[in-house]
Amino acid sequence: MVLDRRAATLDGQVAVVTGAGSGIGRGIANGLAAFGARVAVWEQHEDTCEAAAAEVAGLSCPTDVRDADQVDDALDPPIASLGLVSILLNNAGRVFRSPVHYTSPNGWDALIRSNLGHVLLCTQRVVRTMVEQSGGGGSVINVTSIEGTRAAPGYAAYAAAKAGVINLTKTAALELAPYGIRVNALAPDVTLTEGLLGIAPEGAAEHMGAAVPMGRTGHVDEVAGCAVFLASKLSSYVTGQTIHVDGGTAAAGGWYPHPDTGDYLLGPPT
Repeated sequence: MVLDRRAATLDGQVAVVTGAGSGIGRGIANGLAAFGARVAVWEQHEDTCEAAAAEVAGLSCPTDVRDADQVDDALDPPIASLGLVSILLNNAGRVFRSPVHYTSPNGWDALIRSNLGHVLLCTQRVVRTMVEQSGGGGSVINVTSIEGTRAAPGYAAYAAAKAGVINLTKTAALELAPYGIRVNALAPDVTLTEGLLGIAPEGAAEHMGAAVPMGRTGHVDEVAGCAVFLASKLSSYVTGQTIHVDGGTAAAGGWYPHPDTGDYLLGPPT
């Protein structure tokens, strides 16, 4: 194998991106399309689904990815009009604050289903088509979170689900490796999206990057760049991995740069 720039292209590939109506998912849909993929958008809300699909000249498939019947139905249009799916990007999810001692069974189930259950559901449905109709080969990319690898006070169910995504990624990678299907994950930290701004306290956005080693918040395009890498032949020998797209936060492990000197302190500066 001789590496050349063609290894970075996604020409001729078909990608399904879930939760692509806004935020990171929409950024990834744009990134995959920019590198040549034909994109099908799976998004629960019809208006944002259509808008995102139009933005990438792709296919709009309004879908609640938590519902098995809807996922099965959503697979037909991409295959019929775009071709066999070779890239699956599991991005859909939701979050709300729920302290562990007040989390109801319904709240727990809702967050697990929204952030972990659909990853299994969409993966198994799409992977079956990869194996049965094309003989195998493809890339599954799951969007988890840095909260899957650290404590998240007030967000226990969400963090547990995201930790589950990381382990599911590893297990699926081993099970699907014989079929030439790679499974990896992306773990962003603070990335400016509509959803983050919606739950952040007023005025907090301008300070969110202070604790990040790179000194700023992330951009959806930076997550998209890693998704393109994992979808392309550039990562042909990479599977079962979680890439932290976080400006160094996971590596910091509790060390914070002092806002004045830049020196690292163990714990936030006082």
